[in-house]
Amino acid sequence: MSIIPGAIRFNTDSMKLEYFRIGTAGIGTLAAGEWVQITTDTPEVQTGGTRGIHAIGAVSPGDRIDYVNIATTGNAQDFGNALYTTSEVMGLASRTRGVFAGGYSLPNHLTNMNFVTISSTGDSINFGDLNLGCYAGQGAGNNVRGIFAPGSKVSYTNIDELQYITIASTGNAIDFGEKGVTGGGSASSSSVRTIFAGGSLSKNISFVTTSTLGNAADFGDLTLNRTACAGCSNSIRSIHMGGSGPASQDTNIIEYISISTLGNAIDFGDLSNRIRSGSAMSSSTRAVSYAGFANESGNTDKIEYVQFASTGNAIDFGNANGPARGGGTFSNGHGGLG
Repeated sequence: MSIIPGAIRFNTDSMKLEYFRIGTAGIGTLAAGEWVQITTDTPEVQTGGTRGIHAIGAVSPGDRIDYVNIATTGNAQDFGNALYTTSEVMGLASRTRGVFAGGYSLPNHLTNMNFVTISSTGDSINFGDLNLGCYAGQGAGNNVRGIFAPGSKVSYTNIDELQYITIASTGNAIDFGEKGVTGGGSASSSSVRTIFAGGSLSKNISFVTTSTLGNAADFGDLTLNRTACAGCSNSIRSIHMGGSGPASQDTNIIEYISISTLGNAIDFGDLSNRIRSGSAMSSSTRAVSYAGFANESGNTDKIEYVQFASTGNAIDFGNANGPARGGGTFSNGHGGLG
């Protein structure tokens, strides 16, 4: 049965209205388009703008949580403290709650999950546990479900297992399927799809339908083999920034894909520095690169941004509260929220 673009339905799982947006390619028996959540509130109502949060990472003190207002520019401000100290953390969020998980803290790879309420400030609260200790992974999702793609486990063996949580509740992560590429890369989402890119010096881009369970399917390729890159999205475009390429050569490349289609990434512009283990957060209009490691200077405190609707090089935003790398970042205005 064909679905007319502009059709509206009520999703009884998310308890939200959705409309059908046409795309350029179908998948199997699915229609050539996707159901997109109709946003009924905005970050402006809740926080005065889209708020991006950076949780822990290799910072001092190591349990620090900071935030920025993505709609403006300026330096990061103190949000609170985490219940644990680590780096190489995964992060994801609904419109109200942000969750960060895992990490690398000698001699352990951690199962911890913490959450914060994005519109407030304060210390994090225990959420539950991942089903294995891991670090250098990816996190993304929609307003209901978050998906973590861990990078490496205790034995330093790369893994491709996907785990999910229901963000509005608390509890341990549940098996989702397999990503297909091991190691750390980037993650981003629309309200329908979650995208994974890079990892283990791969070009691979894959995706899952967030509301289902199963293994990831092939989407296309990045322009460069890399790992330790950062990703974020609005509801249309997914952007991937920086990372470490062959022979540990870091890159400053920014590239993008259109989430509702399939295909290879396209050059967007450049970051001001070659960065790996950076983090990313987004609003509906801006993609923000937050800190990371630069070979020339070590961990950096630099924050910069690009506009989703255009292409071009990154623009200065401000500074973090100290040099950082591998933090868990999220926002209450990313592409998975519709």
